[in-house]
Amino acid sequence: MITARYIFLVACFALTSVIGKYELAPKKFLTLPLGEVRPAGWLRDQLQVQTDGVAGHMHEFYELVSNSDWTGGHSYYSYLEEAGSYWFNAMVPNGILMNNSIINEKTQEFLDYVLDHQDSTGWLGPEVGTDKPRYLWGRYPFFFGAIQMVEYKPELTDKVVTALHRFMKLANKMLRDGEGVENWAATRWEDFVMVLQWLYDSHPRGEEEMLLDTMKRLKWSGVPWEKVFSREYFPTGPVENLTNPFGIELSWHGVNMAEGLKALPATYRFTHNQSDIDAANLSWDLMFKYHGRPSGAYAADEMLAGLEAVRGTELCLVVEAMFSGSYLYQVIGNIKYADRVERMTYNALPATITADMWGRQYLQQQNQVAAKNMSPNPFPEDGPYSNVFGLEPNYPCCTVNFPQGWPKFITNAFLTTHDRNGLIQLYLGPFEVQTTLFGDNQVKVTVDTLYPFGDMLNITILAVKPFTYYIRVPSWVVGGSMLLDDGQRTELAPDSETGLMQRVVSGGITNIVLYYPAEITIEKRLHSSVAVHRGPLNYAFDIPRSEKIIAQDPHEPHAIDLQIDPVGDWEYAINTDSAKMMFHNDAENTEVEIRSIPTLSESYKLPSPIFDSGKPPVSIIVPACPIKWPLAGDMFVTSPPEYPECVGEERNIKLIPFGATRLRISEFPASVLGFNELTGTSDLWQEVLSV
Repeated sequence: MITARYIFLVACFALTSVIGKYELAPKKFLTLPLGEVRPAGWLRDQLQVQTDGVAGHMHEFYELVSNSDWTGGHSYYSYLEEAGSYWFNAMVPNGILMNNSIINEKTQEFLDYVLDHQDSTGWLGPEVGTDKPRYLWGRYPFFFGAIQMVEYKPELTDKVVTALHRFMKLANKMLRDGEGVENWAATRWEDFVMVLQWLYDSHPRGEEEMLLDTMKRLKWSGVPWEKVFSREYFPTGPVENLTNPFGIELSWHGVNMAEGLKALPATYRFTHNQSDIDAANLSWDLMFKYHGRPSGAYAADEMLAGLEAVRGTELCLVVEAMFSGSYLYQVIGNIKYADRVERMTYNALPATITADMWGRQYLQQQNQVAAKNMSPNPFPEDGPYSNVFGLEPNYPCCTVNFPQGWPKFITNAFLTTHDRNGLIQLYLGPFEVQTTLFGDNQVKVTVDTLYPFGDMLNITILAVKPFTYYIRVPSWVVGGSMLLDDGQRTELAPDSETGLMQRVVSGGITNIVLYYPAEITIEKRLHSSVAVHRGPLNYAFDIPRSEKIIAQDPHEPHAIDLQIDPVGDWEYAINTDSAKMMFHNDAENTEVEIRSIPTLSESYKLPSPIFDSGKPPVSIIVPACPIKWPLAGDMFVTSPPEYPECVGEERNIKLIPFGATRLRISEFPASVLGFNELTGTSDLWQEVLSV
């Protein structure tokens, strides 16, 4: 019987004769080696908070790390063998960016142990010397970590590259024999393809043909993401009552899909097919149209969950989608990827972790009025403990995986053009960069800014020779300008596709001041509700809270589980006329006329940790009125009521950045008082993305 899968495989093999003669298509932009981009200002403070939190101490007390079977111990949480691998991938950049000698020593020990215990077949990982099943997936995060170590310590190149080539040859044989792939590996094959492409680009050792063949076989062995992310098959709402047409339910798993977003740009590199780029663009659009969140992430409480504000978003999903969005921009160069990654980073990532970064949720909610053991359970596929802030609520994977979020955002913040003649400032925030461009052009860049808690960026560039400096202008910037050393002030004119504005800078010192103002925008959500944005930040009502310790790790007193309950009113509808809303910034004079080059950090230093109640200097005051808004169980909220009647007088309430809240309302009912303004000012609405 000829099946659709058989036809697909035959087509892939037929394609081999065509694509085998090609080399890899180049990425549009290239990353800088680990360590050349470092955080500064408040962003460095934030990474220090992470290092002082659970991420920087897991190796001391957390069995999955301190006694990991990856380094000869006995602890692991599933046959996937991903716990130690996840930790290594995250803590390599964390330790290096913070110059933390203890973490760097631990990651070096981890690398050495794994490579020194590679067996005669080429296999790497904790299965060596055991009768454990051998599946490919669990190695992929380890490979990413090892590549980062090579970037920072080139003396490791031969050892790491030799081991990866040996494993690649074994993996090729396993794929030919139909081994090593179960449902998780079938959805995450793109990560291994990216590793193989790094080898092909940098250290092929004459094995280009086998590297390409292994990439293709990985794709053939896995989920056809171009079909999963097609208009025909993509689910437009929650999937718990749907039948997956591909026979692998995990192709609708939120984290798998976050990783799967990299599959099509990775495939394009060895097919050279524009259709793969088109499919990659469509996949991003479909995901955020039907499941997107005002926080920048999308909803998947294990499986895709639609647009309801009470449904969950997994923390692993957030950090994997951030990494995938960065890769998509590097290959394709569309500004929508960078804008979305920045939104996720400054909203969804901090919102699901305690301010001191010792506790995290498994699932966050856009409207979250309590964090506790829920009854009844609002999450169809996850447990009722999923939104508790703690050491490992629901599953332990996010504990070892979430620390990659901030470090990889930082390392992907600057790129180079493919010819390495130009330097690109992609993500906005305080950074320090030291790199060497083509022609031995040594360049140092310092970005001094409070962004996203301010609208101004002061950039100082020191270069040996002239080069082109590119700066992203986010799509939410309205007006704005650039001021140069000579006092020349120019309007912002970025490229419509990449979002980049270029400036040729001379050798020596160049100073640039950017002014990136934004308007308050209103986003339509389900049930005629609305979300409030300004710039990259989503704003939410910060519900007053009480915290109760409900569990504590016996080996680490800081590792606690917190039940968080509301202690104040939260049932508000807002007047949706943005003209009646007022933005405040205690750190910057947002009405400033740029005439000089101020040094913002000298005039105002953000508190640390910044993502907590009362800490960010920015807020939006909105008119609102109390309403009746019932609960749907033990402290989780129903859908926003449509145009509810006010039960009290209109008053002003304060909204703060979403990432600084633990309990919140972020999708508000529109009050009847604001209904006329709402329907009469449609130009103020930010429509849900049309595909």
